[in-house]
Amino acid sequence: MKASNIRFFSPTENRQPTAKAEKATKPAKLKLTGYVSTVGKLVLPTKTVAHIGVDLGKTFFKVGMDEGKRKAKSLYLVPSNTDEGTFVFEKAAKSYTLALPFILKKSGVDFTKTKYDFTIRLFEYEGTTAFELQVTPEAVAAKVPYTGKPRGRKPKQASDAE
Repeated sequence: MKASNIRFFSPTENRQPTAKAEKATKPAKLKLTGYVSTVGKLVLPTKTVAHIGVDLGKTFFKVGMDEGKRKAKSLYLVPSNTDEGTFVFEKAAKSYTLALPFILKKSGVDFTKTKYDFTIRLFEYEGTTAFELQVTPEAVAAKVPYTGKPRGRKPKQASDAE
């Protein structure tokens, strides 16, 4: 008779399984967003501010962008301890705003003609949590052509007997 591979059971496998420890559920990854207003203010809605974890009314921020770039694809907000050369968010009705009209214009963000949105990504900068605002123009939905019954007068027909 040939020796075959045999799997042997242990006494612990003969017991009723215990309830597994529940895994700690991760919070749903929330997309932090904001937009640039038509007067050149960065607007962060209160829902976004609640998930950032920073008191924007009391924190000073340095504002920057990638060096050597003409057009801003990302703006960086880095918290600072000093109020020299920094900006402060202002509380609005349902949001926090940061007025940067001239900086945005110089950086190639034409907020008067196009609406811009941004997504916020948190990153570590010199031991503090900083924000990267990735600025993108809002996608304008193409206007659907009217397919209903034509209204108004009928167009004049070009006469063939000329």
